Amino acid sequence: MLKSNVNYPIVENKNGFFDLLFFVSSIIFNLAISGLYLAVKLDKQLFLKICGIIVVLLIIPFTITLIYYLKSNSKKRIIVMNLIVLFYLLVELFLDYILKIPFRDILSIHIPYIIIFYAAAYSMIIVVWRNNWKKGLIVLSTFLVLIVCLIYMFS
Repeated sequence: MLKSNVNYPIVENKNGFFDLLFFVSSIIFNLAISGLYLAVKLDKQLFLKICGIIVVLLIIPFTITLIYYLKSNSKKRIIVMNLIVLFYLLVELFLDYILKIPFRDILSIHIPYIIIFYAAAYSMIIVVWRNNWKKGLIVLSTFLVLIVCLIYMFS
């Protein structure tokens, strides 16, 4: 903390913790989804459940960051992108854990789900990238790992 002439602290980069939380949550998201794809391919049901629970629990840190970004009057684009991520996670929770329907077999549901998923993945990359391009590259790299795992799952 820096001290001003009037002896009260000035906090620089007060959202550093929340940016870090968003960054780490984005990495965990990409790696957990990658784990889901591998678990499906290798028929590892326990690993599938663990990765699924991790993905759904990410609702908590993304909600925390959204609340902070709203309270701190962050750029609208950051707030909207955080909302997209949360929307995807809530759709995932609703379809996979509450309704428990095989929505991936129903194209009219699966196609919008895929669009929301990629919008969320894009949002995570962009929010982190605009804050710090090096961290953005890390999130992008974990997304590319996700894509490789998706390709492997269907090979």
